[in-house]
Amino acid sequence: MILVSPPAYRSHPSPFESGLRSDGKRMTPQRKKVLSLFEEIGSGIHLSAEEVHSKLTISGEKVSLATIYRTLRLLVKMTFLNELDLSEGGNRFELLSHDHPDHHHLICIRCGRTEEFENNNVINAGKAAAKNFGFKLLESSLNVRALCPKCSNK
Repeated sequence: MILVSPPAYRSHPSPFESGLRSDGKRMTPQRKKVLSLFEEIGSGIHLSAEEVHSKLTISGEKVSLATIYRTLRLLVKMTFLNELDLSEGGNRFELLSHDHPDHHHLICIRCGRTEEFENNNVINAGKAAAKNFGFKLLESSLNVRALCPKCSNK
């Protein structure tokens, strides 16, 4: 008797894979690994490209830092990640959260520690400013630069 395995059914492509295809690009193992890392750690965690590279390398993945940078830019462009431009500590990336689109960041200018917070007053000020200038508010984000307790005690 010959046993025949059932046909392998492919699940529906992810939104990322569909977006890549519609843009004429393909899902590479490296792209999948970077996005998977952010999905595993969840929203609210802010990583630099070097930290992404380090985490993937430690877990045994082989991916170049240049590929990490290109993939992070692509994921930001496709609105899967949010990029924080921190003049003091380079750029950090976080998984885009639809649950908390209007959140803000408290950033230590020495060590780069980043904490998130929400504040309706900031959102309302953004709405008022947008209305005053005839803009349509899409999102509100405030970066507050400060010293964390550890750095301020040094």
